[in-house]
Amino acid sequence: MKDIAIVILNWNGKKHLEEFLPSVIKHSEDARIIVADNGSTDDSIHFLTNSFPSVEIIKLSENFGFCGGYNRALQQVDSKYYVILNSDVEVTQNWLSPLHQLLENNQNNAACQPKIKAYENKEYFEHAGAAGGFIDYLGYPFCRGRIFEEVEKDTGQYNETIPIFWATGACLFIRSEIFHELGGFEEDFFAHMEEIDLCWRIKNTGKEIYYVGASEVFHLGGGTLHKSNPHKTFLNYRNGLVLLIKNTHSSKLISTVFFRMVLDGISAVFFLLKGFPKDSWAVFMSHMNLYRYLKKWSSKRKNNTAKPQETHPEISQKSIVFQHFLSEKRIFKDIFESKK
Repeated sequence: MKDIAIVILNWNGKKHLEEFLPSVIKHSEDARIIVADNGSTDDSIHFLTNSFPSVEIIKLSENFGFCGGYNRALQQVDSKYYVILNSDVEVTQNWLSPLHQLLENNQNNAACQPKIKAYENKEYFEHAGAAGGFIDYLGYPFCRGRIFEEVEKDTGQYNETIPIFWATGACLFIRSEIFHELGGFEEDFFAHMEEIDLCWRIKNTGKEIYYVGASEVFHLGGGTLHKSNPHKTFLNYRNGLVLLIKNTHSSKLISTVFFRMVLDGISAVFFLLKGFPKDSWAVFMSHMNLYRYLKKWSSKRKNNTAKPQETHPEISQKSIVFQHFLSEKRIFKDIFESKK
């Protein structure tokens, strides 16, 4: 599979490279393996050069974040397919073949992801991607195998291959042509939600995204920003709103953003009541940032290569917040019994 380039973005991540890169080298057959260094100040480059001479290295001048780092690195990679792979992912034997075969067999398939399970608890799905990503009409993302913080044990319930709405950036197999045609990741996101934005734009072109249960990897997670980090809270809430502004159909835009902001406000109150004032403040500041740069975000909507579509079958018309917290339906099958 010499038409695949596996690209791992690194920033001061020698520890992760040392632990996880050997599995990528062992199980990735003839694929190119590239580490794009995002201006690291540790000895990652020296370590790679001496320990893994077969791995290609792209040196970026500074830390451009997840989005900017990948955009700049992938401009330098000539390959039919990219695998955007986190540095803290352990891959398994034959993980690439089912992903590669899916896209080779259908030109309308633009991207896919494997089953993502937890590295530290390998019987369970991992938060970032699990068994394929979906989203509700208010822009809240969720996965088969993970609804908010509720993570399911893998009992083979999600082993099939199905169309999904978004594929995780922890392990994203994508056609390079599509990535570049759509302008790559939204750099103003810096990090978080960027893969959902990219996948939404892909869906707006009429292309498909798939989850492939026959491929399995294990993700450590939390390697850059811990889930309780207020800056991560800010990015998730701000980027969630921008995601809607960029991609929601005009007929639903104002009402959708309004109700999403109301729910954001309620969650900010809950953060405060639970003793997380910095996270509560981060939600408030995410809204202030949206107002401050609303003109910029709106212009991005106008400049979208793929125009927002009115409906997508993978966007749930049920509120995942209501279903999970008020109706107490904790897992995917309880909410979407008719869906697979």
